[in-house]
Amino acid sequence: MTNKLYDTSLSLLTDLYQVTMAYGYWKTKTAEKEAVFNLYFRKNPFNGGFTIACGLANVIGYIDNFGFSKKDLRYLKTLVGNDGKPLFEEAFIDYLANLKLTCDIEAIPEGTVVFPNEPLVRVRGPILQCQLLETPLLNLINFESLIATKAARLRLVVENDTLLEFGLRRAQGVDGGMTASRAAYIGGCDATSNVLAGKLYDIPVGGTHAHSWVMSFTDEQQAFDAYADVLPNNVTLLVDTYDSLQGVRHAIETGHRLKQRGYKLAGIRLDSGDLAYLSIEARKLLDAAGFEDTAIVASNDLDETIISSLRQQGAKINVWGVGTKLVTAFDQPALGGVYKLAALRRERSSQPDEDGALAWEYKMKLSEQAIKISTPGIQQVRRFSDERGFIADMIYDSERMDGSISKAITMIDPLDFTKRRRFDANQDFDDLLIPVFRLGKRVYEIPDIHSVRAKVQTQLAKLHPGVKRFVNPHTYPVGLEKGLHELKTKLILSLREGQTQV
Repeated sequence: MTNKLYDTSLSLLTDLYQVTMAYGYWKTKTAEKEAVFNLYFRKNPFNGGFTIACGLANVIGYIDNFGFSKKDLRYLKTLVGNDGKPLFEEAFIDYLANLKLTCDIEAIPEGTVVFPNEPLVRVRGPILQCQLLETPLLNLINFESLIATKAARLRLVVENDTLLEFGLRRAQGVDGGMTASRAAYIGGCDATSNVLAGKLYDIPVGGTHAHSWVMSFTDEQQAFDAYADVLPNNVTLLVDTYDSLQGVRHAIETGHRLKQRGYKLAGIRLDSGDLAYLSIEARKLLDAAGFEDTAIVASNDLDETIISSLRQQGAKINVWGVGTKLVTAFDQPALGGVYKLAALRRERSSQPDEDGALAWEYKMKLSEQAIKISTPGIQQVRRFSDERGFIADMIYDSERMDGSISKAITMIDPLDFTKRRRFDANQDFDDLLIPVFRLGKRVYEIPDIHSVRAKVQTQLAKLHPGVKRFVNPHTYPVGLEKGLHELKTKLILSLREGQTQV
């Protein structure tokens, strides 16, 4: 059976209801109505204090290649409704065949630290097109941001030690493995065991050998010597197949033979047992034998909590191989990003309304849960900073507030309106959302993956240490610009009273 996942276009990588809504917009002649959608998440993953934005490069690749193929359209023709008749008219299929994206898309660049309720991507354009982008954008942003964040947390705890991603065999399928390797490198891993990811994404690759190599020989010493003969310039030996400390002694014997040939024993790897105790004892054996620079690599279902504990116990590990719990985001398998309609262009109006906005009808989703109430508007995120780092992020409506500060601005906590913060005109800031597509044409140059990876560490260095701690992290201040807060409050009251627009 051939793999049918990637031998076609990805424009059907969506939920059926996106296509049925697109059909509805087309049928009701509202397909070209201008809309604005914001993609954001509601909670930081892993009970942490920050998230790393990731996945934009793949979003760009998806949009650059968007278009329904003949195979896609033939498939859509086969879909039927409850009455057994075709779900879509032939004319709609023809419409999709000629569809070209004309949206404006702004996004926060990959590698940026971000926080709940901030739009990571803003899509503006014909509502039918915006709707078709919802599922693929969420799919591409959610998972990569999740894995990049997990890797960033691991990087924080290992500090300057080497961090390897070993998760391909446990990943959620081929795409899960490839995507995780890319995001893990961006988040802070030094290398991956995934050779295809190394080839496609220019990520350093690394690895040792498996227990099966040792088991295929008469004894462990013979296995180690043979491996050193084959790859003398890449010798890290897995020592726990039978007895870990005896394995270290055998590795030392192989190391002596390597030295005689002008090579070095790069490392030994522990994959089971009491890693703290075994690494301490292994370090003693290695140092006593003159192998002070031989690394001790550890694996075995590691995560940031276990690594932190091992370091506190004095473990002598300086290379950490993390697999399953990184690439599957084991303790939180989904970020939970959402994509919400925030504004629609008003009909037959080009004059500012009473609030000073341009001709937009603002939209929001209500809920009994405050966290699920969306924020209306054509949103932008302004990050304030000083010489010590990041201070706070303010979400504002770019149509209601011009892009510069000419006077003081007030930011209000969306969950507690009594918490307010004032920024004067001299405060340094950066607006985070930048243009990526204009009328469907890309205007953004994708940075190389190594630059994105370096950016993550630069960004984290500008966060207060309390935001980066794992237990009860400090909440980084994110709020709404006063005018946007007032607009949101007004719209909530209007909707509660049964009206539909502001």
